[in-house]
Amino acid sequence: MLDEPRSGRLAAWGNALIAGLAAPDDAAQEVIAGDSAHRMSGLPGESAPVGLTLGLGRLRALGVTGLRVALPVPGHPLGLSGPPEFNARAMAAGEAVVAVGGPAIGFVPEVTEVGPRGDVHVGVEWQCLEVRDAPPADVPSLGEAERELAEALRDATAALARLDVAGAGPAAQAALEAYRSRAERGREVLAPGYPPRAVRVLELAQRVGALVAIATGAHTEHGGAVSASEIAARADLLRPVERTARRAQVAAYNAFVEEAERRRG
Repeated sequence: MLDEPRSGRLAAWGNALIAGLAAPDDAAQEVIAGDSAHRMSGLPGESAPVGLTLGLGRLRALGVTGLRVALPVPGHPLGLSGPPEFNARAMAAGEAVVAVGGPAIGFVPEVTEVGPRGDVHVGVEWQCLEVRDAPPADVPSLGEAERELAEALRDATAALARLDVAGAGPAAQAALEAYRSRAERGREVLAPGYPPRAVRVLELAQRVGALVAIATGAHTEHGGAVSASEIAARADLLRPVERTARRAQVAAYNAFVEEAERRRG
């Protein structure tokens, strides 16, 4: 969770485009970010894959009013509502986007990498699939997510201290410094139109996720752990914290749709 999910960028900037708050080309470029190219395949009314700019415009023409994010992992279908085929594909990818309004469709990214190390070209094809029109699984409100995150941040910080991750070596320090530098650059966390609270929740969720990734060894080769039992204990300790951070990310990305639905209601 040191990096934002592609589904988050697609949902955030897709929502801004659908609401008329971002130009199509600008929104597509923000979604692509550091990748080489993105396409959408299987869109209703399209017989072949199309570029992201055309694809996002097509969604608006189909009557889609918003996009939601799902960040599932095995045993936790966060943000999913079925059917089984879509859930399985989303689970394998670790993320998905679900359309609100218009046809009942969702998108799962298929990522390909081509080229030698140092010159890798990353392509993403968003596979359009049928989804079930039902409430998404286990997505909290922004307020609930913010309260949970405050406690999770305390837990993650305490765990880092107990597990002596700070003394785990240069890899841990480099990961921590990279995260701090990225946070200090003042990057635009969400697209135009999102409420300030969503930005705050997402920033905190990403901070918690970064701490968990470092503590569990994703960037430190297990830090100071010296045995398999210690590595397992570390993972067990931080699993609930990671789950809370993922739930909060989904709540933040979905806040645009939730806010729009409240206004209509």
